[in-house]
Amino acid sequence: MTVRVLLADDQALLRATFRLLIDSTEGLEVVAEAATGEEAVALARTSQADVVLMDIRMPGTDGIAATRQITENEDLAGVRILVLTTFETDELVVAALRAGASGFLGKGVDPEELLQAIRTIAAGESLLSPSATTALIARFLTQPATPPVQHTPLPAELTAREREITALVGAGLSNTEIADRLYISASTAKTHVNRAMMKTTSRDRAQLVVFAYETGLVTPGRPT
Repeated sequence: MTVRVLLADDQALLRATFRLLIDSTEGLEVVAEAATGEEAVALARTSQADVVLMDIRMPGTDGIAATRQITENEDLAGVRILVLTTFETDELVVAALRAGASGFLGKGVDPEELLQAIRTIAAGESLLSPSATTALIARFLTQPATPPVQHTPLPAELTAREREITALVGAGLSNTEIADRLYISASTAKTHVNRAMMKTTSRDRAQLVVFAYETGLVTPGRPT
């Protein structure tokens, strides 16, 4: 099955470079290009893309707003967003994750890493390792704010075990590590993670990490 990719970046040279790389790779295909956020949203509806490579800073509707419009559209539930940014520690990346992006990469990424990232996102997984995603989220979601940030209430249907496992996901543990910590099988850990994502309406693991921080299940500096 070929993964269909939509390129969203206001720099034509970068789009051309990405297109050449992706189209020359078996199993991947660029189906459309957008130079603005508005175009990205429109083409996400018409191109049947599986993955959108989304630049954050674009004229008009930026990548964050475009990401939110795509991920909030029920008709585009299968579309995954991979954010590309010049600065991987930019707080705008976290805003993109909050808006529904499945992960992020720096624009200086190695070609093979980008190709693997597209495959990973298309498979419904979060892009980065849990620890890498967690480190960035911890940096920005937990910064002091005035007034203090109010934690999002936990869904009542989330069981105690699912809350525990969500906290471990937020702390950067893989399914195997969660299984070892809780003395359960890796498949059982995966089942709990999937149920937690469903109950918290998290599109993927990256979104579950965001949820863990925003609900206070994970607090940096506090043992998990």
